[in-house]
Amino acid sequence: MRDRKEARDAEFQSFVVGRWPRLLRTAFLLTGEQHAAEDLVQSTLERAYVAWRRVGAADDPDAYVRRVMINVHARRHRRRLKEFLAPKDDSGLTRELPDADDLIARADDRGALLTVLAALPVRQREAVVLRYWEDLSEAQTAEAMGCSVGAVKSNAARGIAKLRALPGLVEALTNGGRK
Repeated sequence: MRDRKEARDAEFQSFVVGRWPRLLRTAFLLTGEQHAAEDLVQSTLERAYVAWRRVGAADDPDAYVRRVMINVHARRHRRRLKEFLAPKDDSGLTRELPDADDLIARADDRGALLTVLAALPVRQREAVVLRYWEDLSEAQTAEAMGCSVGAVKSNAARGIAKLRALPGLVEALTNGGRK
């Protein structure tokens, strides 16, 4: 009995060590804040550990854990916990246009993207993050979100359309406004 528990714990630990960076990145894209992302991953892994026999026996443990993460995130959103993806308004500041290969500028672009990503409704944000950052298929995304493939297509299309409609975003992210 003790040997089985130790083997299960070792298997879970190996899973966590191998998946932590990817889980944290996905959680950050869903929540937009480092501490909230760490909390989301922790909560997800707590649930996965409790159900590790089912998770480890699943055909795709990664998909199982992704689904748990989406469910935990959705529950938090339903409780109306606020997520902050951007700092307080700093629109009064003047900004210089950096060189195209400036690493700090890339961080600014990432900040701009996170800010507009925060403007999307939760389901659209989940669909965009899973489809385009996690590079999941529509079927995998539907499984993770617990919805149909059509709902994924619809939410992803609406989310991308809203992102494209934001003035200046495309130029900012493609360095179109830089010299």
